[in-house]
Amino acid sequence: MEFSELSGKRVLIVGLAKTGVTLSKFLCRHGAVVTVSDHKSKAELSGHLEKLDGLPVTLELGGHTPKTFLNQDLIVLSPGVPPHLKIFDYARSQGVYVTGEMEFCSQFIKEPMIAVTGTNGKTTTTHLIHTFLLESGVKSWVGGNFGEPLCEYLMADNRAEVLVVEVSSFQLEHVQKFNPKNIVFMNLAENHLDRYRTMEEYVNAKRKIFLNTNQGTTSILNADDNAVVELARDPMVQRGRIFYFSRKPSLEPQIMNIGGAVTIKNSIRVRTGPEIEYYNVENMKMKGKHSYENIMAAILAAREHGAKHESIQRSIDSYKGMPHRLEYVRKVGGVEFFNDSKATNVHAVLRGLDAFDENVILIMGGKETNLNYAPLRDKIQRKVKTLILVGEAKERINRDIGDFSETFLIGTFEEAVLIAYQKSRIGDTVLLSPGASSFDMFDSYVERGNYFKEIINKFK
Repeated sequence: MEFSELSGKRVLIVGLAKTGVTLSKFLCRHGAVVTVSDHKSKAELSGHLEKLDGLPVTLELGGHTPKTFLNQDLIVLSPGVPPHLKIFDYARSQGVYVTGEMEFCSQFIKEPMIAVTGTNGKTTTTHLIHTFLLESGVKSWVGGNFGEPLCEYLMADNRAEVLVVEVSSFQLEHVQKFNPKNIVFMNLAENHLDRYRTMEEYVNAKRKIFLNTNQGTTSILNADDNAVVELARDPMVQRGRIFYFSRKPSLEPQIMNIGGAVTIKNSIRVRTGPEIEYYNVENMKMKGKHSYENIMAAILAAREHGAKHESIQRSIDSYKGMPHRLEYVRKVGGVEFFNDSKATNVHAVLRGLDAFDENVILIMGGKETNLNYAPLRDKIQRKVKTLILVGEAKERINRDIGDFSETFLIGTFEEAVLIAYQKSRIGDTVLLSPGASSFDMFDSYVERGNYFKEIINKFK
């Protein structure tokens, strides 16, 4: 698609927020007739509306009307907007094309894209790939579900050699033509069951990342995740080349034969061509065994686009991880505090607990999203001395795992952190790993994590 095709086109953006603002600017720049519809009120959206000052944008706030939706050539949904609303079905039935921001914007991008998806590890892996490329002198842009929306790249004056894009299931729901050069699939576990009626629906959304694979596509897949391995048997995935990565030394002969990466003790072995390369992870600063998976996947993707061995090794040695992902906060009175606010599902909490041996005081809870917390029972019993529960989901979490450690149900987030500190002793670890999204109390996991750090930094 060319920018000139937007001139005079009637486009409705559903959902303002950050993505909606950038989409509005992009479309107005190229002559589209733009309307924005959001169920929130003008007062609730005041911060975003300020950024639209001076733009010829029609606003429909506080609800959606069928007339507005039918009077369009195109409807573009922000990622947070569920695609199954009846008004969208009605618009489609009347011949209006409905799509998502990532699918829409990707059609204007000519540069190769590395698309990173999975239930957990997406953000760290995306940022690692970007870091490896930049350190190697490759001009890379990073964004998508993490950082800036894809439409932000279209607004930039400078072009990149490669785009590294984190892709969520919400963004993949609309895929028809999205065609990344590389696909990185980290793992698959139960998530977002407030949006999807079944796990199968969630998996089907993720599967769409492979819709347009061809002989020029390289897929990078986690050999240790049974759901991903099963997905790899899909005929769609088989088009193009596949690299696997694994933390199991027993898989080394098989993986080295077809290409990929394996972690053995303090070394990562990688083969993407005729020779095997070795990367030392002995000095790695990130916590958690799952960090090896992030590094392996990132190496495989970055090497495809010219990242250099010495630059990757230098980055591995210095990389400290992403904020709010097993982020070390400080040590107070012999107790260490870690912020894992980005752990918004059960699989992420399991990975967080894997980073510690015992004596963990775990703070969990947030928005109720119908997750099953029973898979945590064994690790809670073995590693968690005290479980502090807060937020909408605390009753469900308590029913599933509350009998496997000393457990407290608390009213406010601040009180939960204070009680965690009161219950701690020298040598303990206080870990915020909520296993739930933040939207019952906070606007984002970032706000939740920052508030946690703010409370901790006031402790004497």
